Amino acid sequence: MKPGPSSERAVILAASERDAVKTAHLIKEAGYYANICGDLAEFERQVASGAGLAIIADEAIRTADLVGLTRWLNEQPSWSDFPIVLMSEKGGPERNPEAARLGRALGNVTFIERPFHPTTLVSLVAAAVRGRRRQYQTRQILEDLTESEDLLQTALDAGHLGALELHLPDFELEASPTCKTFFGRKPRGPFTYQDLLEAVHPDDRARRSETVEQTLRTGADYRIEYRIIWPDGTQHWLDVRARAVRRPDGSIRSLVGVCSDITARKTAEIEREALLAQLAAERTALAELTATLEQRVEQRTADLMKEVAARERAQEQLRHAQKMEAIGQLTGGVAHDFNNLLMAVMGNLDLLRKRMPEDPRLRRLVDGALQGAERGASLTQRLLAFARQQDLRAVPVDLGALVRDMSELLERSLGPRITLRLDIPDGLPAACVDTNQLELAVLNLAINARDAMPDGGVIEIRLAAWQAKNDPALQPGSYLKLSVVDSGTGMSPDVLKRAIEPFFSSKPVGKGTGLGLSMVHGLAVQLGGALQLSSAVGKGTTAVLVLPVATTAPAVESPEPAVQKVKRSAVILLVDDDPLIAMSTMEMLEDLGHRVIGASSGPHALDILRSDQEIDLMMTDHVMPGMTGLELAAASRELRPHLVVLLATGYAELPDGTQVDLPRLAKPYHQDQLRERLDQLLGQGAGPHTAASADSLATPSNLSPSH
Repeated sequence: MKPGPSSERAVILAASERDAVKTAHLIKEAGYYANICGDLAEFERQVASGAGLAIIADEAIRTADLVGLTRWLNEQPSWSDFPIVLMSEKGGPERNPEAARLGRALGNVTFIERPFHPTTLVSLVAAAVRGRRRQYQTRQILEDLTESEDLLQTALDAGHLGALELHLPDFELEASPTCKTFFGRKPRGPFTYQDLLEAVHPDDRARRSETVEQTLRTGADYRIEYRIIWPDGTQHWLDVRARAVRRPDGSIRSLVGVCSDITARKTAEIEREALLAQLAAERTALAELTATLEQRVEQRTADLMKEVAARERAQEQLRHAQKMEAIGQLTGGVAHDFNNLLMAVMGNLDLLRKRMPEDPRLRRLVDGALQGAERGASLTQRLLAFARQQDLRAVPVDLGALVRDMSELLERSLGPRITLRLDIPDGLPAACVDTNQLELAVLNLAINARDAMPDGGVIEIRLAAWQAKNDPALQPGSYLKLSVVDSGTGMSPDVLKRAIEPFFSSKPVGKGTGLGLSMVHGLAVQLGGALQLSSAVGKGTTAVLVLPVATTAPAVESPEPAVQKVKRSAVILLVDDDPLIAMSTMEMLEDLGHRVIGASSGPHALDILRSDQEIDLMMTDHVMPGMTGLELAAASRELRPHLVVLLATGYAELPDGTQVDLPRLAKPYHQDQLRERLDQLLGQGAGPHTAASADSLATPSNLSPSH
C-alpha cells in the first residue's frame, strides 16, 4: 500500500480542543494532513489505522493508562519506528523526569517545549513525515522482496538506508555504498570498522561503545543516534539500528542492520533549541524592561497618537485628492462641451459681422456678443487648466530670466502700495514649463497676494532648487520651487483646505471668479509638479509652485518665419461629428474661398480619401465616436502619405504618452486665426491640390503639438 493522506497524517491528542485546533491549523497551513482525537482510545484507533506521526500534549496522557499504546509501539514491525512529537511545558527529559518517563515508554519521541515558534513545529512535522515516508518505502519494498541479497540492497537504496554487517568476534565490517556515503566516504572505497570508530564524534564515542556492549551482552536490538565527522570536517547525524544474528549454538555471529542520515531532523531540533534560547533571552529582556513599563507605555502611546494623526492626515489628503480629481474630470468635460458651443457662437458671429449692414447699433451688439464669447473662452481655459487638460507646450525655460522679464509687468499690476522683491540665485537649472501659462500663473499668484494686503505690503518672489524624495504628490527627482510670499491677512485652516477648489473664493462677490488658484494648481500638476500653499491668519500666505527641472538646456530664440499668404482656393476635407460646429466651420472655410467636403465621422472621411477626389488638407476634430482624430490621421497617411492634417481640438484630451506630429488649432478660434493657420500649412505646398509632406510640416510655437 502506497503512503497517502491517511498514512502520512499527524494524529493530535491535546489537553484542550482549542490547542488541538490551533495545532492542526498550523500543520494544515504547512501543507500536511492532521486529525484531532478527542481521547486516548480514539487516538490509539487512529494510530493503529495508519498515520505519519503523533503529536501529544504531555498533560493529556500524564495520568492515562498507556498499556495499549506502548503495546502497539513495541509490537511494530522492524521497518516501523512510529515518530511522536511530545509537547511539554517543562522541557525535555534532561529537565523533566516526567518527560523522561514518557520518552522511555513511547520510544521515538521528539520533545518540543511550549510556547514554541510555529516554524519549529512545522519543521519537526516535516522531518517526521519524511522519515515516516522512508519507513513506508522500506516496508513496501521489504514486502515485495525475496531473500536475495541483490533485491535486499535494492530495497535499502530505495529507502535511502545504508546496510551494514559487523562480523564477530573479529569486528570485520561490511558496509553498503549508501552506508559509506552516510559517513562521507566514496561508495566503492574501503571502509573498515576502525574507520567507523574514528568517524564517531569524540563526545559520542563512549555512549556508542556502551550501546554495542549491551547488545553483545544481552542480544537486545541495537539502536542509537550519534554524530559523525566527515573527512571534510562537517558534522552529520546518523540513526543506526541492528539485530543480532546467532549461530546454531546461540552465540552471536554478527550484527546486521541499517543506518539513515537524520541530519535534517537534528538540525530542526537544534533550531528549536536556539529559538528556546532566544525566548529565554527575550524573557530576561522583558523582565529588565518591566521596571520602565510606565515610561515605555507613555512613549508608545505618544508614538501611536502620532501615527494615528499621520494616518488621518494621509486619509484626508487622499480624500481631498479624490475629490479634486472628480471635480477636475467633471470640469474638463463641461469645459470641452462649452468650448464646442463657443466655437459655433464665435464662428457665426465672425461671419455675421462681415456680412451685416453698416449699422453702428448692430455692430455694437455683435461686438458685445463676441466679447462675451471671448470671456467665456477665457473661463474655459481656466477650467481646463484646473482639470489638467489644457494644451501645453512644455519646453526648457530659464525661470530666473522669465521672472526678471515679468518684473515691470508685475509692478504695474500690483500698484504703488506694493513693494516687489526678487530672490533669484544664479546658476539654477532650467525648468520644463509652458512659458505663457506659467507667466499667467505667476501673475495670478501675485495679484492674489496684492488683494490680501489692502493696506499695502511686500511681495517676495523666490527661486530655489529642490530634491523630491518621499513626497507622495511628486515623483522623486530634481525640481525648482517658485515661491510667492506675501505679508497679508492670510487664510484660516478651513479656507486653506478649499483654496484650490474651482469657483471657491474668499473675496467679496464680484471681486473674483474663484478660478485663479484652481488654474495654477492644474497647471502645476499637468506639468508634473505641484502647488503647495501655507498660510496663517494675520501672518500672510506662501504659494509655492514646484516645477520639474528640464533635461535639456533652453533653446535659443529665433525669429519665426514669415507666414506666406495663400492666394488660392484649396479643397479641404472637414471632419466633425457635431453638426453645429461642422456647419459653422464650413461656412468660415467657404467664406475664406476654399471648397469644403464634409464628413461626420472617421470612417466616412476614409471612404472619401479612398476615392479619386483631390484634397489639399484634412481638418478634423479629435474626440469623435468610433474613431478619434489621431486614429483617423494615422489611417489617412496609409492612404495619402503626404496629406496635410490639421487637428482642431477643444482641450488636451490626447492619450498619455502620445507623440503628436500634427499641427493643431485650439478651439474656440476666430476666422482670422483659422485663416492664418491654413496659410501657414497650405503655403508650404507647391500649388493648388498639392499637399506638403507630413515630415516637413512647420509647427509654430503658439500652435505646437502636445507634449
